[in-house]
Amino acid sequence: MPPPEGTIARPQDSGCHGGRETMREAARAAGKSAVLERLAADYPQGPHDQPQSMCPAFGSLRVGLRMRRVATILSGSACCVYGLTFTSHFYGARRSVGYVPFDSETLVTGQLFEDIRDAVRRTAQPDAYDAVVVINLCVPTASGVPLDLLPREIDGVRVIGIDVPGFGVPTHAEAKDVLAGAMLRYARREAEAGAVARPRAGLAEERRITLLGELFPADPPGVAAMLAPMGLGVGPAVPAREWRDLYGALDCVAAAAVHPFYTASAREFEAAGRTLIGSAPVGEEATADWLDAVGRVAGIEAARIDRAKAAAIAPVRAALAANPVSARMIVSGYEGSELLVARLLIEAGAEIPYVGTALPATPWSEADRAWLAQQGTHVQFRASLEQDCAALRDVRPDLAFGTTPLVQAAKEAGVPAVYFTNIVSSRPIFGASGAAALAAIVAAQTRGRERFGRMIGFFAGDAAQAEEVC
Repeated sequence: MPPPEGTIARPQDSGCHGGRETMREAARAAGKSAVLERLAADYPQGPHDQPQSMCPAFGSLRVGLRMRRVATILSGSACCVYGLTFTSHFYGARRSVGYVPFDSETLVTGQLFEDIRDAVRRTAQPDAYDAVVVINLCVPTASGVPLDLLPREIDGVRVIGIDVPGFGVPTHAEAKDVLAGAMLRYARREAEAGAVARPRAGLAEERRITLLGELFPADPPGVAAMLAPMGLGVGPAVPAREWRDLYGALDCVAAAAVHPFYTASAREFEAAGRTLIGSAPVGEEATADWLDAVGRVAGIEAARIDRAKAAAIAPVRAALAANPVSARMIVSGYEGSELLVARLLIEAGAEIPYVGTALPATPWSEADRAWLAQQGTHVQFRASLEQDCAALRDVRPDLAFGTTPLVQAAKEAGVPAVYFTNIVSSRPIFGASGAAALAAIVAAQTRGRERFGRMIGFFAGDAAQAEEVC
């Protein structure tokens, strides 16, 4: 059965190069107003066009590709699909990505929807998959391709269709939440309807806290050790690695939004009656505040909370003392942990006048923003490259943690800089190990400032001229 008449927009109204507003208007005309309104509410845009980030759909694609027994099918322009699959495999994907191509005729007549449905039916093999994810990219979204009309399940295989247009989702980090939230909603409704499969690790004896965010692998065990004196544990994280882990994630005392932009996921935890906790156990002050918050939500007696704080904070304090940071820095990125990293570095002794993040302000980042403001740090949500570069010029830091273009600009100006995603996010930040790891990065990189100056002088002849590049 073809989709209802009037739901498919003409391709000339919604082509890739039509511009963001043109695409939005086409999507509204094609019946996607509710989708756009939800995306705008969950992921509010900043005053500028779009923050620094790769194609947003990469975030949703990444979440699906990292899950066991989950197939992903893309519906979009061939150039976009090529770029997304290339990036995914560059980041270590070890499975194929499905693709449903289209042309003007199949888009206008609704045949594209039929082709997607056929692809889902062929893919939904219960011996191979628990779920099939279909992702509409820009043109199918703007053209109104109605993924909500796909069957909810085929032979026990769940079918999840989402729209992740670049003109509706600002960053790939938030696109992780689009799929994670959709999966949590499906899993929550399954759990409410009856018995579900237990997590592969089995049922935990202790009550658990679920961590929201893609974390360094050593961080969840470190958090679990901090919670153990209160009789609490850490459940499966979201985004999950397996469908059944979603049930385990929902079976928690509270969810900790350690990456504070998972708005859709947070909504599902709240619908399940779970409390959301902001900030994270980084450094001394945030660790104490976070453990206090977790203990209150879990109904733990004050003496037991104090014992947990004492056990967690002592090694953090020792690590900060053993790994002092003496550097003037700026921090910017699109991972969602930028404020936490800045808090930890400041406690270690760094001076950080500016923190930029491509993500929006949320209730779960407010405590970190307020703490940084008290230290004299300006936090720029939805930071643009221009704002980051202005901070680079004004602050004249010893070291910059930043996005790829900011790192490039900093190095051209003779300022040591490292890519936040590949270097900072690939280290622990919680507990004592986080304090030691970040300090080591700063120490190693700031030693290279003189070398950068020599390079600038060699290639440009005048290092001062390079200061104007950003």
